[in-house]
This record gives sequence, structure tokens and C-alpha cells, in this order.
Amino acid sequence: MIELIRRRINESIYVKNELRQDSAAIRKILEVVDSIVETFNGGGKLIFAGNGGSFSDAMHLTGEFVCRFMLERRSLPAIALGANNASLTAIGNDYAYEEIFARELEALGNPGDVFIAITTSGNSANILSAVEAARRKGLRIFGLSGDKGGKLAKLCDCICVPSTVTARIQESHILIGHIICELVEKRLFENIN
Repeated sequence: MIELIRRRINESIYVKNELRQDSAAIRKILEVVDSIVETFNGGGKLIFAGNGGSFSDAMHLTGEFVCRFMLERRSLPAIALGANNASLTAIGNDYAYEEIFARELEALGNPGDVFIAITTSGNSANILSAVEAARRKGLRIFGLSGDKGGKLAKLCDCICVPSTVTARIQESHILIGHIICELVEKRLFENIN
């Protein structure tokens, strides 16, 4: 058991080290930060969506923006799609599960808002449908995925964690999310570029 624990820690370190050396991923993280700062400065909001563990990441990161991350500052407008159980079950029942995020996004998204789609495989049908809805509404769209990004990488700018293991991808997604939160706070409230 001790060796398994060490192996999993080493796997996580390996994936994060690979990500650290990925210049394209680093540039995309900065692009996401720039877009979020521009959106907040323009009165827009940040919208997340994900399934399962990625839904938990969406909720977690929404909380970091709405409450605070590291700085005492005003609340920032962020929402996680799927958090309203009445809407979620009604849309799933009346339309299809693939439409749960797209319908909410149609109601809540505005041109210029930022949408971050989170899917470890890059192939979640309801996330892909939401990306299409975001495109129709004129949102800026980014993805967090794993490996090569699946179908998501063909639809938006996607930060792809270099792994096929869901747990390692999710660990890196929350790291990326925390980096984005920190940089957005520094840009908005400490005027650091």
C-alpha cells in the first residue's frame, strides 16, 4: 500500500512536470486569464460546466471567483451550469441529457462572457452541445481536457493535460484552475500584468 501511494504521487508529479514544460499550454492559460479579466472589466461573467468530478471542479472554481481565492476583494460573477437541480432534471426529462448545459447556457450566457468547458475525455456529448450553444451566443470558449483534447479540442482553444488517466487529469485541472484564479486576482486587484 505504501508503494502504491508513492507511485500515485509520482504519477501526479510526472504529469504536472510535463504540463509545466508545455509552452503551448502555458500560453493558453495566459490567454484564458486575459479573456476573463477583459470579460470582468466589461461587466461580463465566467461560466463553467463539467460532469462528475469535472462538475465538482466547476463548482469549486466558481466558489473561488464568487467568494475569493487569495485576496480580499469584491465578488466576481461566476456560475457553474448544472447547479440548479430543477433545471437540470427538467431539461434532461423534457429534452435530453445532452442538452442540460446547452439550455442553461442559452438562458444565462451573453456575448462576451467566458465559458470554460471541463471534460477529461474531451468527448462528453453534453459539454460539446454546450460549446455549440456558447458559440451561437457569442461567448469566448475555452476547454480543459486530457490527452489530445478529443472532440473538444476541435471546437475551442483547449488546455490538454498530458495524460489519459482521469484522476491525473482532474488533479491538473484544479491546479490550472487555481493558477487562473490567482492570476485573475493579481491582474484585477494588484494591477500586475
